[in-house]
Amino acid sequence: MRIYLTGATGFVGSNLAYVFDAHGAEVVAPRHEHVDLTDELVVRRSVAATRPDALVHCAIWNDPGALHTDRRRAWEAYVGATRNVVAAANAVDAQFVLISTDWVFDGTQGPAQETEPPNPINLYGFLKACSELIVTESAGCGTVARIAGVQGIHRARPNTPRAQDAGFGYLVASLVDALRAGERFAVWDGAGLNLVATPTLATDAGELIWRALTREVTGILHCCGGEHVDRAGLARRAIEVFELDGELLDVAPPPADLIAGGGIPRDTRLDATATARALGVELPDLATTLGRLRQDMEAGSHHEEVKV
Repeated sequence: MRIYLTGATGFVGSNLAYVFDAHGAEVVAPRHEHVDLTDELVVRRSVAATRPDALVHCAIWNDPGALHTDRRRAWEAYVGATRNVVAAANAVDAQFVLISTDWVFDGTQGPAQETEPPNPINLYGFLKACSELIVTESAGCGTVARIAGVQGIHRARPNTPRAQDAGFGYLVASLVDALRAGERFAVWDGAGLNLVATPTLATDAGELIWRALTREVTGILHCCGGEHVDRAGLARRAIEVFELDGELLDVAPPPADLIAGGGIPRDTRLDATATARALGVELPDLATTLGRLRQDMEAGSHHEEVKV
């Protein structure tokens, strides 16, 4: 299978590339400087030239503050780009997968099922919800893969993007790096945070997406783990699995200027029962997820070049 993958040098994208490559897929991963996804003609030509069997759209403009100061660019980077890559996929009869998020929900619906209507309360969630609508309405063979609380190692960079943010992403790797170095780590707790979620190992999400591609499963999928947890609980469970010094863990409120503008959904738990049934899998519990992450981190694979 030939897969056209956008955003392959990002945290999630690099893990998807890793999984697809491990399954023997040919991954076509153009960089932004070569293919501007907001340019419809450029995207169509690039996809037509490579003739992929599937197109997985993972690229985002990953600058939460700037999304609010340049909303036109934000709209084009998310919604416009999604429209362009869906049209390009349709033109070559390719399967299409959009990587979406649990933040399309407002934090009051958890655990949200795949059929729950989105109700975002911040710009990022709004842009992703709009992108989802393009896929469900326009893609000839389209899938929305919502992921949540993504954990893992960055396979295109030596370090995680940042130590902690309002969501759950890469929280465990940051915690483990700090505690293994003998440094204290303060997991945030309090108002203005995503406090409860369904943590997902990035490569596990990749395996679910790969299964959706090979089975040609369409519609909305929740490609997440099988157990919900709060932030502090995730930190404590990680300390157990990684056998770290729990005395180095602190719990503290977040910085006041955490994310510029918009609200943060408090509870984004996902119910993935229908997804597991459609894909014929059993979703991993938290201990399994953290155990796999420990194996990845101890394998020393923090930095692997992504093929382009």
